[in-house]
Amino acid sequence: MFSPIKNTKVYEQVIVQIKDMINKGILKKGDKLPSERKLVEQLMVSRASIREALRALEVIGLIECRQGEGNYIKTSFQDNLFEPLSIMFMLEGSNPEAIWELRKIMEVEAAGLAAKKITNEQLKDLKTIIQRFKTCEDEDINVEIDKDFHYKIAECSGNVLIFNILKTVSTLVDHFIVDARKLILAEQGNKEILFSQHNEVYLAMEKHSSAVARKAMREHLDFANKYMKKEK
Repeated sequence: MFSPIKNTKVYEQVIVQIKDMINKGILKKGDKLPSERKLVEQLMVSRASIREALRALEVIGLIECRQGEGNYIKTSFQDNLFEPLSIMFMLEGSNPEAIWELRKIMEVEAAGLAAKKITNEQLKDLKTIIQRFKTCEDEDINVEIDKDFHYKIAECSGNVLIFNILKTVSTLVDHFIVDARKLILAEQGNKEILFSQHNEVYLAMEKHSSAVARKAMREHLDFANKYMKKEK
């Protein structure tokens, strides 16, 4: 299962072996790691090195320590990268257009994939979101509905990487949506345009048309960015 380790940076080699076992499918999400004692015996390293490796794996979000139970491979990873990404974004200088570019790269293709892969159950969920969008008059609630719609499309893409990366930068995306909606809705008639754009994406999903879905999502994101640019 494990191989004995001989290296000056022992804990790093422990990490490499655990990652390798995940890559090979030996360890999966939610699996419990062997006890510290067993890891010491199997890897032939000190308990201090094992603990250092486990602490590092916990910090990077690969495992979680459950008091009195042991160490487990995490089952959810979507929030792990948010903190360093958000800090990097702030240090580099907050630029809404960078968020728009990221969303356009990811969400346009996500819409195309979702149109092809979406299930009947997911279509029902998306239709419910659209219906709430049409009838709700509370803008605070509409912001949440808007977010739900975009994340649902990413989920329906069936691509775990797209969905989790988008969720990882969710706070940045959420701020973009809030700011864009304020600017867009300052002009009369734009509420109907926003609903129509979201509905066009939904209708493309209903028809399972990837090309139409990509086009509709691209036009919607370009429309939002046009107003964000006006604010500069």
